[in-house]
Amino acid sequence: MNQPEQTTSYDLTAPAFAAHEGGKVEVRATKPLRGFEDLSLLYTPGVADVCLAIAQDPSLSRRFTARNNTVAVISDGTAVLGLGDIGPLGAMPVMEGKAVLFKHFAGVDAVPITIESGSVDELVDAIARMAPSFGGINLEDISAPRCFDIERRLRERLDIPVFHDDQHGTAIVALAGLINACRVVGRELSSLRVVIGGAGAAGVAVSDLFQLAGVEDVIVADSRGIIEPGRTDLVAHKQRLAEQTNPRGLAGSLGDALVGADVYVGVSGGTVPEEQVASMAQGPIIFALANPTPEVHPDVAHRYASVVATGRSDYPNQINNVLAFPGIFRGALDAGGVQITEEMKLAAAQAIADLVPEPRADLIIPPVFQDGVAEAVAAAVAAHAG
Repeated sequence: MNQPEQTTSYDLTAPAFAAHEGGKVEVRATKPLRGFEDLSLLYTPGVADVCLAIAQDPSLSRRFTARNNTVAVISDGTAVLGLGDIGPLGAMPVMEGKAVLFKHFAGVDAVPITIESGSVDELVDAIARMAPSFGGINLEDISAPRCFDIERRLRERLDIPVFHDDQHGTAIVALAGLINACRVVGRELSSLRVVIGGAGAAGVAVSDLFQLAGVEDVIVADSRGIIEPGRTDLVAHKQRLAEQTNPRGLAGSLGDALVGADVYVGVSGGTVPEEQVASMAQGPIIFALANPTPEVHPDVAHRYASVVATGRSDYPNQINNVLAFPGIFRGALDAGGVQITEEMKLAAAQAIADLVPEPRADLIIPPVFQDGVAEAVAAAVAAHAG
């Protein structure tokens, strides 16, 4: 039976498509295969003794296989970038790209894996069953609130690092930026009134890590307004936010939260009207991280803010997860494949911040290609292991 011809509205000759032609990753051998002697060592019969030794002592798999330097980058394609639920095939170019970043910045081999979406139980079981092949699991682009339960349950079930980068990578780099923004404006974290726009994966993690770092006044708002105990429409993770944030008990819209706020962190998209930006405290800090269209355009933000950051590479102060996740996994793997703790996340954020010894309004975070970022993060993470 003939298949119908597929058509697309995209220009498949454009540079972006050329950069993806044939995929972006491949598998290469680390040992030479020069003849029968090598074959007998790398495969049968020599491999048998190695297999039996690992069967007797599974910890030897870290030494005698590639497992200890290999991470699975796993997505079900339900929340890909700002593109939404585009499915596992649509998600694959992003997972391949993540693998490229792992290798380039930290020397970690990463295998892109996309799987059909399903229930939390089904996804946890599928990922756990493939976990013996890997030294760590990087979850990617899985929709909220499922992503919270999936990560938690995998952490409980597996003895290797499990890290949902959309949550924690964003939070770590945002905290690093906030640490240095405070140095620029002469403030302490504990003195700030922080508003986070967005209560998805990134918003929850940013809220949690900021509070752990010492920020006492955090308000989170979603599309329906400030998250507070009086709301009756809150799912489980938002109910927890209502209990653990908003110490002044505010209610109302995002605009109400921004009045007098020192910091705005946008992780949801949409647009914050200029009059709401103008209502913030004098000389605020604005991290508008939606990409490609920030919640507050940098030109608008600079009219009011002392420090401005975005998620884009064409403006100063790009809050980019690549500053965190390669080094996070490098450090966790080097420390023996340990779970990634809250203390490690704080240490990673401080290590990133310390790479800018003299921060300025236009330089609160190291550039993505600055030498030594992954190494510094890895060292900080490993130092807090065990």
